[in-house]
Amino acid sequence: MTALALTASGCVVVHGERVVLPATTRGEAAKALQQFTTAYNKADQAYDASLDADHTTGAFGDIDAARLKARHANSPQGNPDHTPLVLSDVTYTIPKKAGWPRWFVADAQGNRAGKSRWLLVFLRHDEREPWQVAFLTLVAPGSVPRFATDADGFAQAVDAGSAGLAIAPKDLSRTYTTYLRSGGDAFADGPHTSVWRANRQKLARRPGLANQYIDTPLTGGDYAPLALRTADGGAMVFFTSRHYQKQTAAAGASVPDPGRDVLALTTGEIKQSLTMEFVSNQVALDPKGPGRVTVLGRTQGMTSAQGS
Repeated sequence: MTALALTASGCVVVHGERVVLPATTRGEAAKALQQFTTAYNKADQAYDASLDADHTTGAFGDIDAARLKARHANSPQGNPDHTPLVLSDVTYTIPKKAGWPRWFVADAQGNRAGKSRWLLVFLRHDEREPWQVAFLTLVAPGSVPRFATDADGFAQAVDAGSAGLAIAPKDLSRTYTTYLRSGGDAFADGPHTSVWRANRQKLARRPGLANQYIDTPLTGGDYAPLALRTADGGAMVFFTSRHYQKQTAAAGASVPDPGRDVLALTTGEIKQSLTMEFVSNQVALDPKGPGRVTVLGRTQGMTSAQGS
């Protein structure tokens, strides 16, 4: 299919592969959020990942599926404490862009996690596909910036390789995982940067139990970064990373009981060590020009574990 095809009748047919178009309408975005919430609540009530699998993907899809798998293993009859997720006071930020995938952001108040705002990024690769949540992060009220918008209120998507930012969106995952290993000044101090590094360093020195970490970028497919231009010329970027934590007990000791949910995702026998794999999705403010990136929120979930 070409971007512009002249039919025999002389009519011009415009295809979305190259033409800059809004990702969706606000009405369709609201419908997608409602469909996701309905499916998510059904899955959470039954602890059945198949019930919302069509509405999740990427990092959030991995985190959600692993959570439901673990909970189902321990409560096969479902969630006895289920409280439906309710999202209200929703703002939709819909970028104009050419080609697929299309995506948009919903910023909502949830009935969980106190006053935190819920940021959900919906993604799809074809108009015949359902919208799926690829990123879900929680941020403090008032931390979401003002976006650059056109006369119709549509936002601007930022290319992953865009120059002029402190870090190109395509490089954020790699830079972040390098920072977690080695430090540096690429990121502003905060709970998801300097504080997280300090906490891990304390655990690494814990007597009788060694903690080792491996951090790797995650950038392909539905894990690829997505960015919106902010009014000040910077960008708000959603990106993903993968993390491993290995706990090794000293001779004659054992790894602390990791809990039922971790055990439900663990293969092998935990004799002296346990290696846990996590997927994490972050949202960050990437300033225009030189500067330090601020990580606003991070949602992490364990997806598997190996005992040895």
